[in-house]
Amino acid sequence: MNSSEKPGPLAGVRVIDMATVVMGPYAAQILGDLGADVIKIESPKDTARFGTLHRTPGMTPLAMNVNRNKRSVALNLKDEDEAAQARELIGGADILITNMRINALRRLGMDYDSLAADNPHLIYAHAQGFRPDSDRANLAAYDETVQAASGLLDLAQRAGDIGKPVVLPSIFGDKVSALTIVYSALAALVHQRATGQGQLVEVPMADTMLAFNLVEHLQGQIYDPPMSETGFALSMNEGHRARPTKDGQAMIMPYSPQNFRDLFAAAGRSDLAEDPRVAGDFIDSRRDGRDLAELIESVTPNLTTAEWIRVCTEKSIPVGPVLKLDEAADDPYVQEGHLLDVAEHPTEGSYRPVGVPMNFSATPASIRLHPPIPGQDTEAVLSELATNEEEGDAA
Repeated sequence: MNSSEKPGPLAGVRVIDMATVVMGPYAAQILGDLGADVIKIESPKDTARFGTLHRTPGMTPLAMNVNRNKRSVALNLKDEDEAAQARELIGGADILITNMRINALRRLGMDYDSLAADNPHLIYAHAQGFRPDSDRANLAAYDETVQAASGLLDLAQRAGDIGKPVVLPSIFGDKVSALTIVYSALAALVHQRATGQGQLVEVPMADTMLAFNLVEHLQGQIYDPPMSETGFALSMNEGHRARPTKDGQAMIMPYSPQNFRDLFAAAGRSDLAEDPRVAGDFIDSRRDGRDLAELIESVTPNLTTAEWIRVCTEKSIPVGPVLKLDEAADDPYVQEGHLLDVAEHPTEGSYRPVGVPMNFSATPASIRLHPPIPGQDTEAVLSELATNEEEGDAA
C-alpha cells in the first residue's frame, strides 16, 4: 500500500458507487485514489465479481482492479427497508455514480428526479450505453457493442485490411467512459461547491467513444462538403507497427524527414536519405506510408533494440521498447515507478495492485484501502448512519 499521511485532493468528498461491472466502479475507484470516501452499494449480482479465477469468491482480478479505496455495503435495492438505507447513504453523499438503465432506476425509485427532490446538492453521474432520450436507450450495452456503434471496429478493420470488423483487445468503451465520468463529476463538484446545487450528469458510452474516435479520425469529413474520407493517415497505415531489430522489436517511429535521414545514417545506409520521399521538408504518410514502412524495416534489423533506443534518444526519433505484459512487473520503468508493487491483502494474500499513475506535490493520491470482499463494511457503515441519526436527534 502506498498510503500517505497527507490527504488527497478530494478529501472530504463522499462518493456512492452504485454501479456494476467496470465503467462506473473504475470511475469511483479513481475518485477514491484521489482521496474521496467511496462507499460501494452492491448486490451479489455484480458481474465484475463473477468468474472462476479467484482465491475468495467475489474477489476476481477484475473486481480487485476496480474496487480499491472503497467500503462495500451489501444492500438489496428491491427490499424496501434496504433501499431506504441506500437512500440515507446517498443523502449524505456529494456524488452518486450509477450505470443502471433508466427504466430500472425508475422502478427502484433511484432515478435522478426521485433522489434530487430530497438531495438538491447531489451530483448524479449516470452512464449507460446510449442516450436516455434516444430510441436505443434500453439496449443492453457492453464494450464490444459500443466499440461497434462508435466506429472503432470499422477503424480496426480498415487499418488492418483484414476484411472483417475486429474488437480491439481492451475495454476501451468502459475505460474511456469511466475517465469521462470522473472529469464530468469533478466539474459538477466545482459548481456544487460554489452554489450548493447538484445536477444530473449523463455520460452515454456511444457518444463518448464516438467523440473520442473522431478527434483525429474525422479528418476531411470535418468540412462541409467533405474534403476526404475519414481515417487519420498515420494510424490507418498498415506500416504503423513495431519494427524488427537485431534481437527483438522496438516501436521506432520517424516522423520528420530529418528523423528518417538520421535513422538511415545510424543503420549505415546514408544513401537512402536521397530517397525523394524523405529528402524534402514534408512526409506524405497517406501516400507513401506503406512504402516508407518497408524502407524502415529494411534497416532496423541492423542494430539491437538497446542500440536503437540509444540512437533514437540522441537524435530525438520517437522510440520505445515493446513491453510484454507478462513481464511488466520486471520492467525497470515499471519497478522504478512502483506501478506493480506487491501488497498483502487481508484475505487474498500477496497481490499486485496497479499503482496510481498521477502525482500531486501537495495532495498526493494514494491507495489506502484494499479491495473489499462483498459486503464487508455493511455493519460499520450502517452503524455510522445510526450514529448520525442519533446526533441529529440530540441536536
